[in-house]
Amino acid sequence: MRSLTLVFLLALSLVVRSDDSFPGDASQWHGFKRHDFEFKGRKGIIVQPQQAADQKPWIWRARFFGHEPQLDLALLNRGFHLAYIDTVDLFGSPSAVGIWNSYYHFLVGEKGLHAKPILEGMSRGGLMIYNWAVQNPTRVSGIYADAPVLDFRSWPGGGRRFSHPGQQEAWTKLLNAYGFESDQQALEYRGNPVDQIRPLIDQEVPLFHVCGEADQVVPYSDNTGRFKHRYQQLGGRWFQEIVKPQGGHHPHSLPDPGPLVEFVLTCLKAPSP
Repeated sequence: MRSLTLVFLLALSLVVRSDDSFPGDASQWHGFKRHDFEFKGRKGIIVQPQQAADQKPWIWRARFFGHEPQLDLALLNRGFHLAYIDTVDLFGSPSAVGIWNSYYHFLVGEKGLHAKPILEGMSRGGLMIYNWAVQNPTRVSGIYADAPVLDFRSWPGGGRRFSHPGQQEAWTKLLNAYGFESDQQALEYRGNPVDQIRPLIDQEVPLFHVCGEADQVVPYSDNTGRFKHRYQQLGGRWFQEIVKPQGGHHPHSLPDPGPLVEFVLTCLKAPSP
C-alpha cells in the first residue's frame, strides 16, 4: 500500500510540474491573472485567460507591453494566453533572437502552450517578430505587425535621427546590439526583415499589417511598402493590410480589433503547409 501511495504522489507531482502555472509575482491585469518573473536575466510576463482554449493558443507581444491592448484583451477573452519577454534595446538582433528561442522552449516545452504562437510587433517590435520568424517559420501561426520597423536603415538609421536626439540614441544602441563597428557597416547590413522574406513565403505564414499612410517616424514606403512589394514579387500570397488614411505612427492598433481577431482565428484554423 505504501508503494502505491508513493507512486500516486510521484504521478501527482509530475502533473503539477507540467501544468500551466507560472513563476513570479501574481497580479491582476484587466481582470486576468498576470505573472511577472525573471527569465535568464530578462523580465518575463504571462497573462492567463480565465479558461484556456483548446491546445492553449497564445499571442506573443514583442514590445510595449500593455500599449493599445485591444487585440490582446480580445484574445484573452477567447482563451488565449498573452506572453512577453523584455528585449529592450536589442532591436531584433541575434542575441534577442536567442533569448526568444529560449523563452519559446520554456513556454511550449515546459508550460505546454501551443507550438505555433501568433506574433505581435508594434513599431520597433517589427524587427523582433520578423527576425525571429524567419529563423523559426514552422513555429509561427501568423504575424500581426503594427506600423512595424522592417528596415533599421529607415528607423532609427534614417536621416531623421540627425535632428531627433532620441532617434540618434536608439541608433547608437542598435549599433551596440548588433556589434557594428561603424554607421557604414550597419547601413550595408542585409539582414533586415525586408531582406529576409523567402522563409515566410515558403512556409505560407499569414501576415497582417496595420499602418498609417502619413507615418513620418516609420515611413510606410520604406518599411511595409518595400516589404509588401518584395513579398509580392517573390510570389507571396498571404499578406493583408489596413492603411489608415492620413494616419501617423500613433495610435497603434484599431479601436475595434475585430478584423485582427478574425485574422488570428483564421491563422489557427489554416492547415499547416
